[in-house]
Amino acid sequence: MADLKSKFLKVYSVLKSELLEDPAFDFTKDSRQWVERMLDYNVPGGKLNRGLSVIDSYQLLQQGRELTEDEIFLASALGWCIEWLQAFFLVLDDIMDGSHTRRGQPCWFRLPKVGMIAVNDGVVLRNHIPRILRKYFREKPYYADLLDLFNEVEFQTASGQMIDLITTIEGEKDLSKYSLSIHRRIVQYKTAYYSFYLSVACALLMSGEELEKHIDVKNILVEMGIYFQVQDDYLDCFGDPETIGKIGTDIEDFKCSWLVVKALELCNEEQKKVLHENYGKPDPENVATVKALYKELDIEGVFADYESKSYKKLTSWIEGHPSKAVQAVLKSFLGKIYKRQK
Repeated sequence: MADLKSKFLKVYSVLKSELLEDPAFDFTKDSRQWVERMLDYNVPGGKLNRGLSVIDSYQLLQQGRELTEDEIFLASALGWCIEWLQAFFLVLDDIMDGSHTRRGQPCWFRLPKVGMIAVNDGVVLRNHIPRILRKYFREKPYYADLLDLFNEVEFQTASGQMIDLITTIEGEKDLSKYSLSIHRRIVQYKTAYYSFYLSVACALLMSGEELEKHIDVKNILVEMGIYFQVQDDYLDCFGDPETIGKIGTDIEDFKCSWLVVKALELCNEEQKKVLHENYGKPDPENVATVKALYKELDIEGVFADYESKSYKKLTSWIEGHPSKAVQAVLKSFLGKIYKRQK
């Protein structure tokens, strides 16, 4: 795995060098330096799970056949396209949320001299993806499918972000809008497609498969993505900031979090009043009151129950899939996220 990760990081260096010499734009010394610094700060800093999953998935779909260097490079390039997409979303997401930290360091837009230039940097990051795809996949029979896939997933993610933002409009803090079905919709579109489906879809296309024939795989991965986000919501409140690399602000930000939705389902009228009065307020006392209510309702226990039921349900769906290779891909995903701490 360490070897794979170091190979993967080498591909990042190759792609970055090529983008900094892209013939479509005449770089100045300053602009080249800016883009390089912006890329190094935002693209390779995370866990790289989404990107590495393309290589893992493609390898598993080949059922034991050793991959050629060219195949590893192409799978890595697609993996990096997903990491670029993630960087684009996160740079803009942090601005919209007014966040302070990301991956254990200040958000890009918080850096001196960056500020709102970060908005354009996000657009640049997004535009690097078709440049990479064009260079390496233009002659492949699945090139159009790849472009379609990235465009569709980006559209789904942006639409999910929109539902999230309009559900939490400033000055309209109304908890009665929040429900499990709204939470599920936000998560399905905002997170599940790009974080789970996209990696496997890239590997399937590289393997010569047609995505229309794998709707069941998409559905299982979307369910897995929803489970992953529920874990994220849980870790935002109960996780260790040192471990997860950020300070959770879902309570202050009035987020439609799984925790608040479950709390609303479980609490009595008096507790509901406490939640309405304290949720979405920046004061640490209000936040502490909400967390105390979560403890009172045993939200941690409710989550543990949800986690074990989700794991059983997903495992039985995966085992029902006719292809052993696809089963291996899906089991590998589930294994990576079950009971994660970050």
